[in-house]
Amino acid sequence: MNRFDLHTKILIGGAGLDEVLRGMHRVFIVTDKFMAESGAVKYLTDRLAAQHAEWRIYSEVGPDPDISMISAGVGMVLDFAPEAVIAFGGGSPIDAAKAIVYFAAREFDMHDCPFIAVPTTSGTGSEVSKFAVITDRDKGVKYPLIDDSLLPDYAVLDAELTKSVPPKVTADTGIDVLTHAIEAYVCTEANSFTDALAEKAMELVYQNLLTAYQSPNDMEARQNMHNASCLAGAAFSNAGLGLCHSMAHALGAQAHVAHGRANGILLPYVMSFNAGCDRSALTKTAERYAELAALLELQATNLRQSALNLIRTVRRFESKMGIPHSIRDAGVSAADFERMLEPMAEAAIADRCTATNPQSCTKEDIIEIYREAYTGRSILVRT
Repeated sequence: MNRFDLHTKILIGGAGLDEVLRGMHRVFIVTDKFMAESGAVKYLTDRLAAQHAEWRIYSEVGPDPDISMISAGVGMVLDFAPEAVIAFGGGSPIDAAKAIVYFAAREFDMHDCPFIAVPTTSGTGSEVSKFAVITDRDKGVKYPLIDDSLLPDYAVLDAELTKSVPPKVTADTGIDVLTHAIEAYVCTEANSFTDALAEKAMELVYQNLLTAYQSPNDMEARQNMHNASCLAGAAFSNAGLGLCHSMAHALGAQAHVAHGRANGILLPYVMSFNAGCDRSALTKTAERYAELAALLELQATNLRQSALNLIRTVRRFESKMGIPHSIRDAGVSAADFERMLEPMAEAAIADRCTATNPQSCTKEDIIEIYREAYTGRSILVRT
């Protein structure tokens, strides 16, 4: 790729948000029911009340936002005609807000309507990415939207918002950050700028994720993970992702496994495939994994072992945070897995993230990786 773009202005901490909102009279907030009913959304509404602004809250966003949620949100935007749109929450509300703004802009002039993303989890990087994932529940398929217009104008990185996140969510979202960084680093569209972002994200995750998981009140670790999520999001927004995300999208749509958890389960198996660890000849991707291993001081005396050290380190992190090692351990029965396998493989091969995977793959390759990930038997990812 011969292009790098970071459209979004990043505000570290919440202090700059008041200045962004100053002078606005109508603000549309996209969030979920928990954020609205728990009072967490007062983080925004108290600021708006102090400025005598009017707001409307759309809180019907659930996990894996679907077409009906987006349509309802678009209708509210067109009725309210806001001067700013704020996404508040985890990846689902931010993805939903992106899609709502994207489709509303086809019928309403949104050029002078800033789009502000305020993430409350450290995982998706959606606040700085041009990606959004929307679910078609009737077909059991997730569709990635990819467009420059999906980029928020502002992202607010305030780790105070992540203090109450349960350890399980910290684990799932943290592994999502790690997956973003690794896939952005090895994908076909990576460049020096995206490499720098992915490398820094990797370092921050390696140094802070377990601390954030084990000591939730450690705000330095929390802020570092929030920053890592943003860095990795900017990396993959410019470079792309890979097969792990394609397969995770399909697994999430069919088996309703949380996105970060699905990535965590699949990542070691996809990395083994991409590196060629299961074949006689290692790939160029193995060399890239070895570079990341060296960055984290995990390198060995040979290329294969360095790549494996990185893969096994991913697995150890997952073990320490209780992330399942297999699809079966995530609660998917053998009968359900066999029923889902063909549709999942077809969806993954068609997913746009597969196009930037560093190794070409067939539907049969994907089926084999899914089977390995179901049983968890691959010797390559054992600790």
